[in-house]
This record gives sequence, structure tokens and C-alpha cells, in this order.
Amino acid sequence: MAKHPMFAYKFSKIYPLYVQKVERKERTKKELDQVLCWLTGYTPTQLKKQIDGENDLEAFFADAPKVNPKCSLITGVVCGIRVEAIKDPLTQKIRWMDKLVDELANGKAMEKILRR
Repeated sequence: MAKHPMFAYKFSKIYPLYVQKVERKERTKKELDQVLCWLTGYTPTQLKKQIDGENDLEAFFADAPKVNPKCSLITGVVCGIRVEAIKDPLTQKIRWMDKLVDELANGKAMEKILRR
């Protein structure tokens, strides 16, 4: 079975788009990094290496130290699809990341984004 084309997107190309999205809504890059580290288990230093590197999304998540166990609490719709109903694990992780960025950009409180 062929891989989905989005798996090959470079994280280093997507990250600046996430920054623009959250900053347009008066959120910060620091908050974005906190959310991404929460999801993936990357430290800020490790995340910076991913931002500066050439990893695609497949490698970004494969290299992630540990996906947060609370990520199963991420629910809602991204691109018209319920994230909790996605069967492919990598697609689901990518959509979780998209959903968290959406929540941040939409002004949701960090405590709720981080499922505390």
C-alpha cells in the first residue's frame, strides 16, 4: 500500500506555518513549542533540531521520544475527519498535532490543550 503524501511533508516547512497561524491569533511560538513538546516528548532542544533539520513527518514522529499518553483525549474534527476515528497511527498523530495547533490558535486555555 502506498504511503500518504502528507507523510513526506518536511516538518521544517510546516513549523513556520504553525507559527504564523498561532501568532496571527496572538499566541506565541513558545506556547506552540510547549504544545508540540507535550505531544511528542521532545525537549525544547530536540524540537529545535527537528525544526532545523530535514525530517519528514514520518521521521519526526518516529524519532519522537514518547507520544503523550493523554493524546487519546484529543478529539474533534480536522479536515472534515474526526481525529479519534482515524485508523492509521501516523495519520492520527499528524492530525492530533494539527488539532492542538488549531486549539492554540483558537484561544483555548493551555490547561485544556494539554489535557490537565
